[in-house]
Amino acid sequence: MSLPVPPSHILRSAAFAKSRGAATGHLLAQRTGSHWTGELSSSALSTATAIASLRLIDKRLGRVVHSTRIAAGEDWLAATQLPDGSWGDTAASPGNLSTTLLCWSVLAALAETRGIPSAAVDGAAAWITTKAGGTDRATLAAALARIYGRDKTFSVPILVHTALCGRLGDPDDPATWRVIPQLPFELAALPQSWFRLVDLQVVSYALPALIAIGQVRHARAPAWPPLAKLRDLAVAPTLRTLRAIQPAGGGYLEATPLTSFVTMSLAGMDLPEHPVAVEGVAFLVASQRADGSWPIDTNLATWCTTLAIGALAAGGKLADHLDGGERAAVRDWLLEQQWNRVHPYTGAAPGGWAWTDLPGGVPDADDTSGGLLALAALEAAENRPLPDAIRVAARSALGWLVNLANRDGGTPTFCRGWGRLPFDTSCPDITAHVLRAAEAWTALDAAGQSPRTARALAAARRYLAATQRADGAWWPLWFGNQAHPEQANPAYGTAKVVRATRNSRGAEWLLAAQAPDGGIPSSPGIGATIEETAVAVEALAEVAEHAADRELADRALVAVGRGLEWLIEHTAGGNIFPASPIGLYFAKLWYDEALYPLAFTLTAFERAARLLDSPARPKIAS
Repeated sequence: MSLPVPPSHILRSAAFAKSRGAATGHLLAQRTGSHWTGELSSSALSTATAIASLRLIDKRLGRVVHSTRIAAGEDWLAATQLPDGSWGDTAASPGNLSTTLLCWSVLAALAETRGIPSAAVDGAAAWITTKAGGTDRATLAAALARIYGRDKTFSVPILVHTALCGRLGDPDDPATWRVIPQLPFELAALPQSWFRLVDLQVVSYALPALIAIGQVRHARAPAWPPLAKLRDLAVAPTLRTLRAIQPAGGGYLEATPLTSFVTMSLAGMDLPEHPVAVEGVAFLVASQRADGSWPIDTNLATWCTTLAIGALAAGGKLADHLDGGERAAVRDWLLEQQWNRVHPYTGAAPGGWAWTDLPGGVPDADDTSGGLLALAALEAAENRPLPDAIRVAARSALGWLVNLANRDGGTPTFCRGWGRLPFDTSCPDITAHVLRAAEAWTALDAAGQSPRTARALAAARRYLAATQRADGAWWPLWFGNQAHPEQANPAYGTAKVVRATRNSRGAEWLLAAQAPDGGIPSSPGIGATIEETAVAVEALAEVAEHAADRELADRALVAVGRGLEWLIEHTAGGNIFPASPIGLYFAKLWYDEALYPLAFTLTAFERAARLLDSPARPKIAS
């Protein structure tokens, strides 16, 4: 096949070299000591729930300790309200009912306390009425049920927040609370190993919300007497559980919304001085930003560090970017983040990594795969036998991932077989990440792959084959695109699976998705993002180098060149990296991370540059 635009011209161009160098410099400059922290977007939802919690705590204790913080959060919400009266999850997000309800509720409660009309409140109420059909409690409850279905992880906390702010009626009237489904907090008194046997309507990471929100609903509007008495017996032991699983920093999952929901619920049941509430307030106070807002989570430091190492190593020349001492510092830091004990929250076995270096993190499959890949890249840059400590850590992590796999062969996020709700089911991009991590470590430690691991990886490949959509794409779980008709992100999901498997149908989907300008969006007619285009270019570079179908490989090579040109243009030559809200948190809660476009772009640059030295691509090397 003749190449209409030889990609070697792009790969050997001064523009590419300068962009690659600039992006490398920016990523290295982001490193703080031995790791990368990143920066999550501020969140209207987080800010609304945080100030609602602080307001209710102060109210219950008859004080105004947090008035300045509440006012700063209130001002930030007023400044970020969209012209139509709504709020989105980020400043770059369209308005949605959930976030707008939370903001409207707390701003209305504050305005009511002052006795002063609020244009922000009036505008939000009008928007909610248009979207939901009204602002009465029955209408709002029905609207949220339509959005979330049987998953109560988010719909019930929103209703509790709205009730505690007085928007569903008098908070002291049991009728106000009967519109809110009762979460079965008493089930939290069961052993963790039993949770997968009961039909919990919340996902695994929402256990604190199950307890606290279930308890405030029970306290405000008890069920019929026999069941109420049974629940009464469960109050004390589940509160002890709530305290036992609270991290040292006070923040459950390091998440402002989850910690806020727990804290406001305790205040709502007249327990503002309970140790969980006290520690929750301390976390919220420490998490507020200078502009008055709160992020969705404290940081993704471990995830960002593994992404950064992956980017710097994607060209096979990590040692050119980090010297031996710097590599050792990152390696030691990563090893310190690996959980070497049973996690008190989810009961996860030792061996996994969480997304953050802070105590609220929970081991998960994506970060464990990222940790393994980063360690493999760091070790591959060393000219030495594999140290025993690294071998033990890697084998422990691989075993952790194998044990996590579901019966369908796919890998879930946190807990094997907990439930059937979306964020507890197997996920294609996470499963593909596991395959890449196992492959990387097999190359370094061939004896470390047991027959059981080999069977698990074969099952993972069968799962990916079974979950490929009719058009050749895969849809990820924790990433989306706000402009996609179904808010999905097939560009990200497909790229991650193709990167791991070199699947030809998936590669064809990516090739067909590429727009005339070279960007690769998640759906025709919507704009491509830097993040999506970069991960797709990385995957297509893998296909261009290794696909057995050389005609497909040549077409992938052309697409890589076009994608690189798009990335160079849209990052101003590797110097500007505007982040897009492609990340999903909780149910459908959008966030962006400042490091994503930078790390993803450099990964694409470095992976493409490797084609220059590839014996499989003599056309490029010549």
